[in-house]
Order: sequence, then structure tokens, then C-alpha cells
Amino acid sequence: MPETTPRGLTRLAFGGDYNPEQWPESVWQEDVRLMREAGVTMVSVGIFSWALLEPAPGEYDFGWLDRILALLHENGIRVDLGTPTVVPPAWFYRAHPEALPVTAEGVRYEFGSRGAICHSNADYRAAAASITTELAERYGDHPALAMWHVHNEYGVPVSACYCDSCAAHFRCWLAGTYGKVEAVNEAWGTAFWGQRYTDLEQINPPRATPTVGNPGQALDYKRFADATIRENFRAERDILHRLSPGVPVTTNFMTALSQCDSLDYWAWGREVDLVTNDHYLITDGRRTHVNLAMAADLTRSVAGGAPWLLLEHSTSGVNWQPRNPAKAPRQMARNSLAHVARGSEGAMFFQWRQSRRGAEKFHSSMLPHGGTETRVWREVVELGASLDSLSTIRDTRTEADVAVLWDWQSWWAQNLAWRPSEDHDPRERADSFYEALYDRHLTVDFAHPEADLSAYPLVVVPALYLMTEAAGNNIREYVENGGTLVVSYFSGIVDEHDAVHDGAYPGTLRDVLGLTVEEFSPLLKDERVRLTGPDGSELTGDVWTEFVVPRGAETVWTYADGLTAGHPALTRHRLGEGTAWYVSTRLDAHGLDALIGWAADDARIASRADLPRDVEVVRRGGESGTYLFVINHTGGDAKVPLDAPGTELLTGERAAGRLAVPAGAVRVVRLDG
Repeated sequence: MPETTPRGLTRLAFGGDYNPEQWPESVWQEDVRLMREAGVTMVSVGIFSWALLEPAPGEYDFGWLDRILALLHENGIRVDLGTPTVVPPAWFYRAHPEALPVTAEGVRYEFGSRGAICHSNADYRAAAASITTELAERYGDHPALAMWHVHNEYGVPVSACYCDSCAAHFRCWLAGTYGKVEAVNEAWGTAFWGQRYTDLEQINPPRATPTVGNPGQALDYKRFADATIRENFRAERDILHRLSPGVPVTTNFMTALSQCDSLDYWAWGREVDLVTNDHYLITDGRRTHVNLAMAADLTRSVAGGAPWLLLEHSTSGVNWQPRNPAKAPRQMARNSLAHVARGSEGAMFFQWRQSRRGAEKFHSSMLPHGGTETRVWREVVELGASLDSLSTIRDTRTEADVAVLWDWQSWWAQNLAWRPSEDHDPRERADSFYEALYDRHLTVDFAHPEADLSAYPLVVVPALYLMTEAAGNNIREYVENGGTLVVSYFSGIVDEHDAVHDGAYPGTLRDVLGLTVEEFSPLLKDERVRLTGPDGSELTGDVWTEFVVPRGAETVWTYADGLTAGHPALTRHRLGEGTAWYVSTRLDAHGLDALIGWAADDARIASRADLPRDVEVVRRGGESGTYLFVINHTGGDAKVPLDAPGTELLTGERAAGRLAVPAGAVRVVRLDG
């Protein structure tokens, strides 16, 4: 079995992308001295350096990389060594312009950015394998090497190419997936609009068409593009496993639901030796720490609950949003330690030294343009000391309370054209349900719809438009065996080919929910409906309503107005030993909180109402003990009850009874026993 932890790293990972090639060698000594001052334990090197390592075809210059790896090793800093295949050199594109990707509209991109790759191109694949082999043969047993970092952020910014090479590759993929063209016709429903094919050679990628194209074809092309990129990762990974045995291989994911939707990370998580992730705050005025927690929980879930590693985030502001505010004092530490609380084995950044040139020169770094006389640098040094004091948490696991079902392929299908309402956003529903769970201080595991759910007292389905029969059976078995389920509208509607399940909506969920839906009735922009409960109280919904017909379920809340007035809006169904809730409109935050509260009561989850809002409380446990992370995201001091006394690791103080956590601070208690 491949190693799953960075080789030779005995503490939590702390450091960032290091690009010494951007600086004269006279700066390198200062860099390493400051790294040691900050407590850096690992850096990522060589990710964008193909043009320097291979300045001409088959001609290599490894001297500068030899020298920087030796310097880092001499100073006790481990190396996450990149294969630089995200940006082939200019000479490569000059020789192979067809390796540049083509858009669905037929426009070929130019060289001059990053990630401009046709992943079906044979010349790119050969060149990537060649440079990876050269690196592995030279550095596979280097004493500084902790792990291999393949490519960079696969799928960003180009996830699919529509050129002729991809067309031929797509046909091969279809042949391997379906066999005969008749099976493709059946899966895609090509009898509609006369789209039938008589030969696989007639099929092209879903390029620009006069109106909406075939949704089954579009969905399969997303699967094909994801599989093609993953083929290229596996090719590099296998070279590294062969030539550098015992060293884990990873690539940095971007699992945050708001940042990358082109890869099926459930599949990718099975391919890497160690799951790593990049996360950047979307500063749109919302509570950014909630999205951060969600991304960390999702990454841990992709890792199967095992420890993972935050490979990139920012010390302060980024440079690519419309407005890029700085992080508040101590926010960097809160962000970093929130990832650690939720399973990360450290906190890495982009990047070590802030660039003077290039597209990301205004992106924050560990060592800013202003140098060591800056707040960011002082906080970096403080964070390095904090992470060093937490080394004993390595190999422990975050403890979750509930599961949220999520599937990237369902997201792909949901986002295709011509759905009942463009205002229904599955990502928004996932974010909102997660926030409701977060505010009840429930730690979340994400799970694939076909995964084993038996460990969870409560399972939430915020948006699963696409659901296989196997997933539907899995969810039904979960409820029958005593689980509590919450399902939001427009879930269970289509199968894996985007074909509506036979019979009434909601398809695979009809029996478990004890109802059918006669008709969707999406609302107009800014239109709202009132819901009334058994005690006369009211909730508010928008975006969506449905004509729900109970078939065993009890009506808990009813639409009070609108086209669906008098029809069930929120139902509850007892099935076997468990209970299934269904909500057929988009509830606001107040309504979601109430719904989660009722379902949590059914699931016998103890209330945590004594915990303050925006004070995050998360547990990690393992052979070394149980650790309670308390992260105060508020502007006021907070107190949190402790189950047992313990030692606070960041201050060294004993803690018992109620733990005091100053405004904006983090406390980590190793509980006794």
C-alpha cells in the first residue's frame, strides 16, 4: 500500500508554495532563515517550473532545483515536489498548437496563462510523462522529499476541450461505456427531436447548437472530461509510484462547492494517496467561516474520514475577486485552525514570498511585500508556534454528528439547461442546509448517496436531482432501520442518464417519503408563499412550490397562499423504525432551523443550545486522546462547557468547567482520560 502521510514529516505541515525561481539566488538564504523563524515544516516547490527545467525539448536544467532542495534539506524543511504539467513551455505549444484546448464555440485558446491543456492530446500526454519520469528518476529518493504534487488544481480554469482529438477520444469512451450505438441512443433519448445516431462516428462533443442540445450527451461529456483528466493524473501517479516508492502522491483539490464543479471528487478521492485541498474565502458579505467549515468537512469526507491536508489558503486577501478585502486581525489563525479542527494535518498557503510580477502579485502571502515589519508576518510566526504545539493531534479523526448527501454528478445534471426554475440552485440549498446544521453545532460528514449511512442518526438531502435506483434503495433502507431523513424539493427526479424516473415524482424517493408530487409550481422572481403550522404559526418560502399528495405521510405544514394554497408544504412519514421529512419549498434560514430542530428531535440528537452562535466546537479523537477545538468567530468573549477537564494546548493552562475563549481566539483542549 502507498504511504498516506508525508515522508519524514513529524509535525503538522506548515508552509506554502515556494517559487525560488522568481527570485535571485541571493534571496534564497534569507527565505530559508525566515522559514525557520516562522516554524515552516514543509514547502511546495516546482509546480510551475516546466519551462525552466526543460528549456528546450529533451534538454534539462536541474541545477537550480538541486541547490534549493539541498538548502531546504539542510535546514530541516520537507518538500512537496511538483510535477509542472499544469503549464507546458511555450516551445511545446509552438510545436504542438493542437494541444491548446478548444471551446464549445470552436475558439482555440492561446498560450500565456495556465491550465490551457487539451487532456486528450497525445503529445501533451507524452511530454507530461517524460518530464515526470525525469523528475522521479532524479529526485525519487531525495532526502528532502516528503510527497509528490502532481499538476495543480485539475479542472481549473479549463475542464473540457471540444476539439477533434477530444471528439475521437469521446467516441472511444462511449464505446467502452455503452458498447453499441443503440445503447447510447437509449441512454440519451435521441428519439426526441430526431437526434438518433446510427454509428458512433457520427457523435461529436456537445458543441454550440442553435438551441439547447441533448442533456444526456452533455452530462456524459462532463463524465468523459472528468475521466480523461483523471487518466492523466493516474499516468503521472503511476510513474511516481514506480520510480519513487514509499512517497505519497497527491494533487490539490478544490472541493468547496462554490469554487469548482468540474470534477467528481468522490472518484478522485480514491486515486490519491493523501487528499489535499485548496480553499479561498469568497468574501461576498456572508459568514465566510461557515463556507470554510463546509469545505473542510467535504474534503475530510472525500478522504473517507481520514486525515487530509490543507495545501493552499491565503494569509489575507486574494487578488481574483471583484473586491479583495484583507483578513481581520487573528482571522488567519482562526481560518487555519478551523481546517485543522475538521481533519487537516496542517495549514499551507499560497504562497511563501509575495510575487513582484505576474497575475497574482497582489495575492497575499506568508512573507508580504512589506516584509517582516507587517501584521501578516507577525501572525504567520504566531501561527507556526501554535501548530507546533498541536503536533500530538496528528492521525486523530474528526467526530461527526450527521450526514449530508452530495453528488457532483447530480450537480452537473441539475445545472444543465431548461430546468423548471433558474432560481433553484443546488449549491445554495447545500450551503443553506449546512449553515442550519452548523448553527445547531452539528458537525457534518458528507456522503455519496450510495454510501453506508448506518452510523448517522440524521441524514439530510438538500439537493439531489439525479438519484440512481441503488441510491434510492439505500436511503429507504436507512430510514427503515431507524434513521431520520430530511429531503428538500426537486430531489430523486431523474436517473443517471438524466431520464425522469418512471411514474410520479419524486421518483426513487416516493415510497420513503410517503407521497407523490403531481406538479412542480416554481414561483416568479421575488414571489413568496406563507406556510402555516399546526399551532397557527407561519414560515416563509420562495423560489419553488409543489402540488404534494400524501400517500402515507402526515401533513405538518400547509401552504397558506399562492397557487398551491391548502396543499401540503412540509410532511413527515414514519417508515419502519425511522422517519422521513420532506419540504417542498425553499425555506428561509428561520424555517430551515425549525425543520432541522424537529428532525434532530426525531433523531434523538441532544440540543446544544447552550453553545453560543458563531463559536465553533469540534472534536478530534484517536489513540493520542480527545481534542476539543473551540473557535470564537465573534467580537465578544465566550464560555463553553467542557465534558471533562483537560490541558489547553495553545496556552498550556489547565481547563475545567467552562472554558473561556476570548473574542476572535482559538482554544484547543486535550481532554483528560
